[in-house]
Amino acid sequence: MAKILSILVAMMLVLSGCDKPAGPSTGNDKASEAPATTKVADKPIVIDPSLATAGKTLYAQNCIFCHQADAIGKPGFAPSLTNHEFLSVSSNKFLLSTIRDGRAGTGMPPFSHLGKQDIESIVAYLRSYATLPDRSAEVDAQPAAQGDITRGQASFELICLTCHGPGGNGYAAGGTGTAIGKAGTLDKVTDGFLRVTIQEGRTNTRMLGFGKEGPRVMAALSDQEIDDIIVYLRTVPSK
Repeated sequence: MAKILSILVAMMLVLSGCDKPAGPSTGNDKASEAPATTKVADKPIVIDPSLATAGKTLYAQNCIFCHQADAIGKPGFAPSLTNHEFLSVSSNKFLLSTIRDGRAGTGMPPFSHLGKQDIESIVAYLRSYATLPDRSAEVDAQPAAQGDITRGQASFELICLTCHGPGGNGYAAGGTGTAIGKAGTLDKVTDGFLRVTIQEGRTNTRMLGFGKEGPRVMAALSDQEIDDIIVYLRTVPSK
């Protein structure tokens, strides 16, 4: 009899637990506490083959003289336009406007005379070399850099000046790096673009990564040190 009573008591406890309404969160459920985050998904590169074919011809007629065959670039003369990391973080808007407007103060002239369709064809040709997902939306959505100009200048002169020249004047200053301090560049790139480029570098170029992680890390700069450099660069265009 005692055994039967024990079984009945246990069943009543189970049933009472099932009937009990769910109470408010106790705070132990970490999943319910976690704030919602929004991440811009990487997009696969979509190429219009007919545009890319036309773009290859246009590239050979207008761009190959500086950017070389297959747009691999030439250190100290013209950057690579088919570098995988470059294509991954460059939006179509950035590529189109750079070709259209050129970069004042550098050897990159405007090609607005080609018209929108021909410029789009050149961009499609460049995109045909892409091997990495399009991260440009995520990169461009990063927050603006906040930092110290004086510290940024000190870091720039210690680390970046050798390749990019004083004030980021690039090839004109005899460096092997591009003119990252010119208005023609800074007016078109986001802080996210600059941040990721500094952090990760670009394979098969002289631009190594300067972030804390990566396969080709040159110097383990903190996120704040990188933002300091970006803030400094924003103060020097066209000087």
